[in-house]
Amino acid sequence: MTGVLPIALEEATKVVQALLIAGKEYICVMKLHRAVSESRVKAVLKEFRGVIYQRPPIRASVKRRLRTRRIYYLRFLEQDERNVLFHVGCEAGTYIRKLCHDIGEVLGVGAHMQELRRTRAGPFSEDNGLVTLHDLAYMQASWQQTKDETLLRRFIQPMEKALGSLPKIYIRDSAVDAICHGASLAAPGVVSLEADLKPNEMVAILSQKGEAVALAKALASTERILKMNHGLVTKTLRVLMSRGVYPKTWQKIKNNS
Repeated sequence: MTGVLPIALEEATKVVQALLIAGKEYICVMKLHRAVSESRVKAVLKEFRGVIYQRPPIRASVKRRLRTRRIYYLRFLEQDERNVLFHVGCEAGTYIRKLCHDIGEVLGVGAHMQELRRTRAGPFSEDNGLVTLHDLAYMQASWQQTKDETLLRRFIQPMEKALGSLPKIYIRDSAVDAICHGASLAAPGVVSLEADLKPNEMVAILSQKGEAVALAKALASTERILKMNHGLVTKTLRVLMSRGVYPKTWQKIKNNS
């Protein structure tokens, strides 16, 4: 397998869990075990769009339980005898080698994954800041000689870039430090939010400047949050910003009993 592999450094490793649940995109070469007409292959590929059932392959890092995964798009590109090239966008956790096997079963001839290239992982794609290992080694060696930080910026991107595929909530400056101490977000702290929030999904909490503050679980939908004057709207899952970056404007309640 080749292609896009986001790598987090230092404190940015906290956002990896957001990338794990983000959608993926691949270019795949599927090898058919016997010849099949191009029209038949195209027809079967269409059957695998939408929600599919999939059991992870034997060599997998998860339990082999039957589960559903969503195929956002599955596009036939070309066919050369028994080699089929297709483009697929899918939900995180979809096994493409198992997808090829299942397509082969429906075709009645069998198939396996011959080659795979990941072209997108969440907000990162081949067309957006991809750096090869050769480029990385060259720029890192150049930086060691010159200490020119502009070289680092060519391949090290802000942590906020990794949150591109998550719904976002922007909060008041007065609420930032409380979130950095692990507090849940209350309705008065919300400045603005995106229109597609759903309860229990992961969201990114950002400052008004667009700085990453935390990853959180939404406790209400966008429609509900907009009507709330009090109460909690998210539960903090992972704090991304260091404490003390914003001034502390809240006080701990002391138990004097």
